[in-house]
Amino acid sequence: MPGNTELDMTHTVCRHCKTKIKHFGNTTNARAHIMRHHPEIKDTEQSQPPAVDQRTLQCFTKLSASSERAKKITRSIACFIAKDLRPYSVVENEGFICMLQTAEPRYAMPSRKFFTETAVPQLYQETKRKVASALTKTTRVALTCDAWTSRATQSFVTFTAHYITDTWLLESRVLQTRVMHESHTAVNVNAMFHSVADEWELTVPDLVIVTDNAANMLAATQIDNLAHITCFAHTLNLAAQRALKLTTVLRLLGRIRRITGFFHRSAIANHELQEKQKLLQLPVHKLKRMSLRWNSALDMIERFLEQQPAICAALLSPQVRRCGSDICTLSDMDISTAEDIASALKPMKDATHIMSEDSTPTLSVIAPLHAQLLHDTEAAGVGADTPVIREIKLAIHEDLAKRYSSAQDKRMLHSASFLDPRFKALPFLTKEDQLEVHANVVAEAAALESHVNSEEAEDKSETPQPDPEEGPAPKRRPSALVTQDIY
Repeated sequence: MPGNTELDMTHTVCRHCKTKIKHFGNTTNARAHIMRHHPEIKDTEQSQPPAVDQRTLQCFTKLSASSERAKKITRSIACFIAKDLRPYSVVENEGFICMLQTAEPRYAMPSRKFFTETAVPQLYQETKRKVASALTKTTRVALTCDAWTSRATQSFVTFTAHYITDTWLLESRVLQTRVMHESHTAVNVNAMFHSVADEWELTVPDLVIVTDNAANMLAATQIDNLAHITCFAHTLNLAAQRALKLTTVLRLLGRIRRITGFFHRSAIANHELQEKQKLLQLPVHKLKRMSLRWNSALDMIERFLEQQPAICAALLSPQVRRCGSDICTLSDMDISTAEDIASALKPMKDATHIMSEDSTPTLSVIAPLHAQLLHDTEAAGVGADTPVIREIKLAIHEDLAKRYSSAQDKRMLHSASFLDPRFKALPFLTKEDQLEVHANVVAEAAALESHVNSEEAEDKSETPQPDPEEGPAPKRRPSALVTQDIY
């Protein structure tokens, strides 16, 4: 009615035909009217696609932290931090958050503190239980111990366990890396051995320890008379370092290091070097620099020899001479000396690569490699070796000759080589030594078989006899089969 401002809530009006439709608080009557009187409008509305910016209610509902989906994402982030050695602050980076929001908009990123105090520690405890369970199933575990110093001048000690699984696969697991504030005396290092063994429930007398050649490590293993072997890669490093300290080698390394450092510092020289590499059709490689490890010196020399024509051409260009007038290339004699050094050290690098394999045990390879290197370097002065090569070979031979000379080391290494099908003939030993190693292995195998038979006899004596009325007792199966059934 005119003048009445109150809205009529009992009816609704169709915008197409202006018909009044009874309204009961829902859209049922209006929808029925459209379907009955305006079917063409209904078909048009259904054929139209939804708006691009239309979002369902589910997109705005955050995942609960206790939901399985959220737990899986949180665990995957913790694994990403742990396996890729990422800092905890990565969860606060804008790019990382944007990536997760794109993959799962409903996921609420936990705080950095949560990953530091909860997620990663839980992952560590879970992984530790798995490793501890695997170690309890092995009969013998070898530990490698490595002491090192960080860039922040903090001293650390890392322990890695190596063992053979039931399926004859070699597994290696880092047990721990801990700060060692105490003095690195033999007593303190030995106490750390016991601490690791106690934490992982390992029997100390059954351990085999692999360490470097430091005197404190050797003394620490002798306190408990542990089975110990020094790292052959570290032994090679000591011998090579002794060769690198020769006056001739040291002087040449200084010259090459000065040239490579110049190309690393100067952008103009580096660009000119790349242009000369393309012009001379050489590989576009950067010059390598020498670090603490000895093989970096050999890599630096080999790369320098590879790029020698491009280096000479770059140093002679006017642009480079203006910014590096005091830098000069090597003479022909220096180049010959560098080639001799690379040739003399190449066998040491090859041996290091062999000992760096992780998929197969390397104890059996030590004795053959050690004997071969001694034989090759003992021939210094024979043949067409230059004075530089003879000097390097002599230095390496003198250092390697005093390694693995004890009777205990020889027996362990020779027995391991004898059990390896590749070296079972022991061609690097004399006939008398071959027979002695064979006799020792046979005697040890017989003693082991006798020990196993005595244990089986004790088990049978302790097994209760079955009652004749109850029938025959079930047959016992090997523990390996029982283990397979359980796991």
